[in-house]
Amino acid sequence: MSEQTLSMRLERVAAHVPAGARLADIGSDHGYLPVALVSRGVIAAAVAGEVAQTPYRAAERSVRESGLSQQISVRLANGLAAIEPGDGITAISLCGMGGETIRDILESGKARLSGQERLILQPNGGEQPLRQWLMENDYRILSEEVLWENRFEYEIIVAERCGPVRYTAEELYFGPLQMQARTPEFLAKWQRLLHLKQWTLRDLAQARQAVPEEKLQEIGQQIRWISELLA
Repeated sequence: MSEQTLSMRLERVAAHVPAGARLADIGSDHGYLPVALVSRGVIAAAVAGEVAQTPYRAAERSVRESGLSQQISVRLANGLAAIEPGDGITAISLCGMGGETIRDILESGKARLSGQERLILQPNGGEQPLRQWLMENDYRILSEEVLWENRFEYEIIVAERCGPVRYTAEELYFGPLQMQARTPEFLAKWQRLLHLKQWTLRDLAQARQAVPEEKLQEIGQQIRWISELLA
């Protein structure tokens, strides 16, 4: 069988799944990620979890047409409820959702986490509260990156539980490893967001309706952080 093609975003996610892993892909959509990884012989087995009927049926079809029904279980379930004790899951991917949604899925499904799994997370925004959850639950960030595809900006965060870890407020905001690496993609993201926040602050300051002082201070703080980062 030829290798399944993935989008650049999912290829970058796939690169962080350990060889031989047993993967739970939560919010699997068409099941492209587990199908590609099993087809390539990268992972041993997978669970594709979906909460909605239409993508669940699409994933079932992808797995069936790939002839991988023995290695990939497609399950209709909410979040980590797709994982069963006998699955022996060693990696969990959650991609293409807001960071707050990923955080809430991890929080509500904590009982199904053994703490031995690698988390490969691709939030669409909301990275700060997601990093906050990881820190509060003893997950260290092992890798993170910004990438662009089809004019959209994505972040990938990889973490494993390894005991207490502390990040500063700025590290939670920008990403501790990204602050060090300062890739062109990362700097371009924050250059764009700096202009956006400056416009927002200007508009709020000029707005006739009352804006909470706390909100203005929060945006002002973010502008200072970004300006210092880019200086």
